Amino acid sequence: MSSSARKAAGDRTATDRDEMPPAPAALPSPVTDSHCHLDIARGPYHLPDPKRALADAATVNVTRVVQIGTDLPGSAWAIEAAETFDEIVAGVALHPNEAPRLAAEGELDEALDEIDRMAASSDRVRAIGETGLDHFRTGQEGRAAQEYSFRAHLEMARKHAKALVIHDRDAHADVLRVLDDSALPEVVVFHCYSGDTEMARYCADRGWFLSFAGTVTFRNAEALRAALAATPVDNVLVETDAPFLTPHPHRGKTNAPYLIPLTVRMMAEVLDRDVERVCEALQRNTFRAFGSW
Repeated sequence: MSSSARKAAGDRTATDRDEMPPAPAALPSPVTDSHCHLDIARGPYHLPDPKRALADAATVNVTRVVQIGTDLPGSAWAIEAAETFDEIVAGVALHPNEAPRLAAEGELDEALDEIDRMAASSDRVRAIGETGLDHFRTGQEGRAAQEYSFRAHLEMARKHAKALVIHDRDAHADVLRVLDDSALPEVVVFHCYSGDTEMARYCADRGWFLSFAGTVTFRNAEALRAALAATPVDNVLVETDAPFLTPHPHRGKTNAPYLIPLTVRMMAEVLDRDVERVCEALQRNTFRAFGSW
């Protein structure tokens, strides 16, 4: 989210939205929210204090969070949060939809240099992302800047040995093209996986991680559930993308890490595995992707 969008979100009050959903039953084993935005204020979770979100998550056995930056202020916030709270590690990046704006203002290279500096600034930075391509919100005129930024982030991830966290919206073929013609870091994560079964198998064959969000619980998400079912459990992560993509039955309300159990239980059903075994696999995969903390 851009700085202006973050400010607009922060101007909301808790009364602007429905009350937060009730907490689901706790998971039998700890899991990590592998992608969230605690700096984006929505509903009663307000910048800049993530304490409530972390405390609520802990009550349902969501014990760790990967805080993802999407612009320079958000990336700086992610690092500060990761250095303040033991439960958090950080990702730093310019969101794909930031790249065309920065390019038009002549500031993209300078911003990329700052992300590169941030990536090396703390051992609490475990990811470069979210980066990638977005053909939904950015038209043809901005796609060259997006790809330039994506390739620069990819090189940073490789150079600094960080996980590459990919935003891929309506851009599957182009994202795969960039990955296939590039020297890659060891870890590649598709945030909020949205591809089909064929793509899931393609990614898994290359050892990449597919992170599933609350979208996998939506009633109209049969194709996404089929993609999950085709993905080896060793390649699967779980996330909220909070405060967005709230899982069923609370779709449309504010999301937060404490709601991950709803997504995990759906994933266990789709994978035809015991919930505890799925939790254990998700946590093991998280540490493979981002290191332990």
